[in-house]
Amino acid sequence: MDYRGQTEDLETGSGELMKMDKIARASEIDQLAINTIRFLSIDAVQKANSGHPGAPMGMAPAIYVLWDRFLKHNPKNPEWFNRDRFILSAGHASMLLYSMLYMTGYDISLDDIRNFRQWGSRTPGHPEYNLSCGIEVTTGPLGQGFANGVGMAVAEKFLAAKFNRPGFDVIDHYIYAMVSDGDLQEGISYEAASFAGHHALGNLIYLYDDNSIQIEGSTSLVFSDDVRKRFEAVNWHVIGPINGNDLTEVEHALREGKEIKNKPTLIICKTNIAYGSPGKQDTASAHGEPLGVEEVVATKKKLGWPLEPDFHVPEKARSHMLESIPRGEKVEQEWNEMFHEYSRKYPEEHAHMIDFIEGRISEGWDEGLDELFDNLESDIPTRGASGKVLNSIAARVENLMGGSADLGPSNKTLLNGESDFSRDNYSGRNLRFGVREHSMTAMANGMALHGGIIPYTGTFLIFSEYMRPAIRLAAMMGLQVIFVFSHDSIGLGEDGPTHQPIEQLTSLRAIPNLTVIRPADPYETMYAWKAAIMNRRGPTAIVTTRQKVPTLRDNHEAARGGYIVWQNSANPQGIIIATGSEVHISIAAAEKLKSEGIDVRVVSLPSCEIFDDQPQDYRDLVLPPDMNKRLAVEAGASLGWWKYISLEGAVLGIDRFGESAPSKILFERFGFTADNIVVNMKKLLSRS
Repeated sequence: MDYRGQTEDLETGSGELMKMDKIARASEIDQLAINTIRFLSIDAVQKANSGHPGAPMGMAPAIYVLWDRFLKHNPKNPEWFNRDRFILSAGHASMLLYSMLYMTGYDISLDDIRNFRQWGSRTPGHPEYNLSCGIEVTTGPLGQGFANGVGMAVAEKFLAAKFNRPGFDVIDHYIYAMVSDGDLQEGISYEAASFAGHHALGNLIYLYDDNSIQIEGSTSLVFSDDVRKRFEAVNWHVIGPINGNDLTEVEHALREGKEIKNKPTLIICKTNIAYGSPGKQDTASAHGEPLGVEEVVATKKKLGWPLEPDFHVPEKARSHMLESIPRGEKVEQEWNEMFHEYSRKYPEEHAHMIDFIEGRISEGWDEGLDELFDNLESDIPTRGASGKVLNSIAARVENLMGGSADLGPSNKTLLNGESDFSRDNYSGRNLRFGVREHSMTAMANGMALHGGIIPYTGTFLIFSEYMRPAIRLAAMMGLQVIFVFSHDSIGLGEDGPTHQPIEQLTSLRAIPNLTVIRPADPYETMYAWKAAIMNRRGPTAIVTTRQKVPTLRDNHEAARGGYIVWQNSANPQGIIIATGSEVHISIAAAEKLKSEGIDVRVVSLPSCEIFDDQPQDYRDLVLPPDMNKRLAVEAGASLGWWKYISLEGAVLGIDRFGESAPSKILFERFGFTADNIVVNMKKLLSRS
């Protein structure tokens, strides 16, 4: 039976008594389900002896209403594409999400709940992306989920604009999130909120857990924003504050939010952290530590819950919440029937949409790339080469979309002939992110998480510092996001040390599962983009120059991450390993050494990650183990190069900040000249 709060008569009755009886029963079953969610969270945190019980206890009613009465989802098919997405941006409240997933029939068991925060558990301390059990996104670092949701909303709007036809809204869903005081204090949330309001993303509805508590005490210590005015100022529809414990108020607010089509909605829910705990409600200690054995007992007594056993799940509550399965199967079946009819009426669009969803790229997507730079008449920067490759690929890969943090003309990330994504044109593929590097990256993650889109971003390499938290999460989740970085070294010149990246390459290479590619010329840039488009295991960073570089030669082994780009004999005395703009300087140095009778090999190593994935025999061919006289040359921090050169080698790098001067002067003063490489190589070879 459906107890979702309707007040229509049951079967044939019509009297007020029957209406009141149904309301009472609905209230009873609702309250039973809500308390089940609360106590699963309490017991799991207590058993783990760590975690965050307060937010799940306070927000259980609001999230219950959302999932029970609004969320369009099918627990038996968590990857159904037209589902609503739910993001727990306040990831510390993870037990709230795990309880909802278990109670509504997803692939999370009661044993998983009991093993909260344990080795190998499907219920880690903060939610980790796992669509098979319904977790849409990895959250925990506050603000990330907020911005991920905005990216998901962009993807939904773009795909709807591209594929929906009259009578066939095949893409039509909402992005819901629970956000916290901490989310709103993080700057990324303001960046993303501003973008969402400007673009009128009415498919976003966020529930704000306004419980006035954070780890150090009351939020009044640090936070006195008028949240309503703040969000209204960036063009959001704001509802509340409402009573987060009042199911009717929450339901009315969510219904109102769905009626607002031209603005994202924020629902301010006034809640009590650790609701029902006699000694911990409304206290900071309830945020991030177990209630304690005595307080758990006191809370169970106050809310009328059985003291034994722990992890008690009343059959009535479980049965009621499992009604989400037939509801979800019904709504998905209705969509499938519509989608089948859509395929008959619009076969080309249907096939195209399936390709987008399943990540298939049409044959011939890389046609012409190998010859793109065959007729260059002069040197070009690799950022320029990147722009040419991007536009060539985008002409055939129609779900490749993105943009820059207000640096499109510099990064060469604009798609020629394509319109801008805007509130008046959601089919545009050029995204103008504004000066919002952090949220840009998290939004791109959200686009990738949504599915159907291959997103890319662009900015200067130095500003990867503003992006790093979201880059790390993209790598953790294995998302196909392409990060385009230009102005990759002191070669950017006169802007000076504030804009000259030194440690950034090393920093990015230290992130597991991130592929970093610093190409030396247009051909290597082309191979970098090929690798990024084919990389489905994680994100790719393509790092390019501002200054012009010579075209070396088309060598398909560049696709292997490292290769021999120049050598004079089969038995060189040493090896110069270089990347990016330093490769051609290293070749010039090798030619000078050759004129003095010294044979060296030059290895271009655009991607350590791709090279390290090659078979051992290939790596040994390029960098023979017995050839230890190796000099690494890169205009950046030296730290990461020791893995390739051993103690018998040397690094010509930069371990200080740069200077303001023309790039040619900077390369000379910092020693990145053929003559200085010759001096360093000779010194290395002279060692016994």
